[in-house]
Amino acid sequence: MRENTEGQLWITGVRTRIFLLSFTLLFFELLCIRWIPAYVRYLSYFTNFILLASFLGIGLGILAARRPAFRFPSFPLLLLALAGVVAVNRFELNISSTDVLYFGSGTTGFARAESFILLPLIFTFVAAAFIPLARSLGLLFTKTAPLTAYTYDILGSLAGTAAFFLIGLFALPPVVWFGALGLLVLSLGQRHAFLRTALLVGAATAIALFLQRNTYWSPYYKITLTPAQPSGYELDVNSIGHQSMIPWQAKEPFYRRVYELFPEVRFQHALILGAGTGSDTATALAHGVQQITAVEIDPVIQKLGAELHPDRPYSDPRVKLVNNDGRVFLRHTKEKYDLIIFALPDSLTLTSSIANLRLESFLFTQDSLAAARAALRSDGVLVLYNYYREPWLIEKLAGMMTRTFGRDSFVSTYGGQGRGAVIINGPRLAASSAANAGPYREEASTGETRLRVTGEGLMGAGSIAPATDDWPFVYLPHKSFPELYLRGLAVVAAISLAGIWWIAPRSTLRRFDWHMFFLGVAFALLEVKALITFALLFGSTWIVNSLVFFAILTSVLLAVRVNMRFRVRRIWIFYLLLFGMLALNLAIRPETLLFANVYARYLVASVLAFAPVFLANVIFSHAFRDTEIADITFASNLLGIMAGGMLEYLSMLFGYHTLLWLVIAFYALAMVLRVGTTAVSSQK
Repeated sequence: MRENTEGQLWITGVRTRIFLLSFTLLFFELLCIRWIPAYVRYLSYFTNFILLASFLGIGLGILAARRPAFRFPSFPLLLLALAGVVAVNRFELNISSTDVLYFGSGTTGFARAESFILLPLIFTFVAAAFIPLARSLGLLFTKTAPLTAYTYDILGSLAGTAAFFLIGLFALPPVVWFGALGLLVLSLGQRHAFLRTALLVGAATAIALFLQRNTYWSPYYKITLTPAQPSGYELDVNSIGHQSMIPWQAKEPFYRRVYELFPEVRFQHALILGAGTGSDTATALAHGVQQITAVEIDPVIQKLGAELHPDRPYSDPRVKLVNNDGRVFLRHTKEKYDLIIFALPDSLTLTSSIANLRLESFLFTQDSLAAARAALRSDGVLVLYNYYREPWLIEKLAGMMTRTFGRDSFVSTYGGQGRGAVIINGPRLAASSAANAGPYREEASTGETRLRVTGEGLMGAGSIAPATDDWPFVYLPHKSFPELYLRGLAVVAAISLAGIWWIAPRSTLRRFDWHMFFLGVAFALLEVKALITFALLFGSTWIVNSLVFFAILTSVLLAVRVNMRFRVRRIWIFYLLLFGMLALNLAIRPETLLFANVYARYLVASVLAFAPVFLANVIFSHAFRDTEIADITFASNLLGIMAGGMLEYLSMLFGYHTLLWLVIAFYALAMVLRVGTTAVSSQK
């Protein structure tokens, strides 16, 4: 995939090749983010490390274009190596930290626990695979006007985003992803290398085909089914045990606890959030619930439950199926329920690769519980149950429930195989015998393996800070920067610096564009803020995520066209407008935009989120237009975006809204550097 004069290229037009290379880079980035975590257990919680690796690889590849004698393996060979490493090892990432919880890591055991070397290993392999493609892009950026090159780069990224949107929409398997990537790579290659490229990419595609046997692919997960005894199926996602489709009588006892506490009650209308394959629904039907609304975010998991659950709960006429984000459903429902169940919503993946936001993050906040309370009838009850595993998480959730209802929550904990718990509160609790229970207490462990009640009683608010819409980290005991991430980011930084020092020519490093670097840092954090805002307002779904990225890229493209069409002379005006919009975003917190009218919410949110993106890219493209070293400038910006992605972890310490202060600080620093550079240039 080297861009040289040896041999004849299939496609020779500079603009077309920039478009196809950018399309390929974005497509490959999304492929890595979706495919690798499906086979590297628990890497779904670290997809942002894959994103950081892609930015590093692209930046290094563009810088390497300045070294004609630089030799590096071809992309098809590196693709095959990456696929082979994943296929042969099927790594298991051992996450033993209790600073932040990962569902599955403490309940399923470790088959082959690897050391902490796994993250750096995957990071290095992914970054290396991007280098040869990006090297070609770097060469092309020097052969046309900077803004023209950047325009076709953005158009290619838009095409890549659209392609993966269609993949998610039709739940296409990885063999299709690899096949599409192969066609792109072949179109960009040299004619004399066609056979070699086809064989290497074909071998990587064959590995993907082999691994996808007996699997289903949703927009979020790789899903595998295995027969269960005496009937039904065990459902794994990304190689981690997730759900059991078995008769309701065989399910854990905490599924039935609420019905045992209210034996005289015949619930009329239940809302089940995180309904999955239907076990919670089957249990509710068996206990006489008259009407059930079952909400599940994953369409494939919901479909499998409808087809394969032995109790056939989704075929019952009393059940209404909804495929949506649970928080969004709570916000829009007009109905009232006498029973609302948060039914083990425990996602095993992040919503996006640029933020540490899980699928259920906004479902487990103080604000979300308040929305659930508003959807309850005057005699309703709210129930949470799951394998929470850590006592502090049970205390945290019980405290949030207590704050929501203004009365202590009733808690039953289960020992034996795992540590499950049921947390109950709501108006009906006050009229039950559970309201007269004493303070929560546990009995001494007996070493018994049967899952049974080992503790029960009332819990107050406690001292553990609740998760909120600004700090939606329910699986952190307090605001902190967990050591696990600190170590990971330190290793990433070390690999990145070593790669830059090894690959980039010294003359190139001396011309590194710090103005563009800081613009990249700020823009990465601005992207995170836009994504988080829309996830809160419109749902943490793959569709919302894709549309936000599409809108961001469209805003970037419009900004580039402005600088191509008009000669902007007073760029400081756009800096002032940018700082004004950022100040407005600081003043208006996202949670205040939860208007009942969805159109008003969308209009205001779009202006607040995408106006700064547009203005920031007017500033970027204005500087990029005049550069004489487009490749170095672009690489500097990409490495800045990578650094901004690392700083996103500060949200765990300060919350997401505080990131805006960092955005302002880095744009201010970039402005100072820009003004200083312009002043020096004018004197010359």
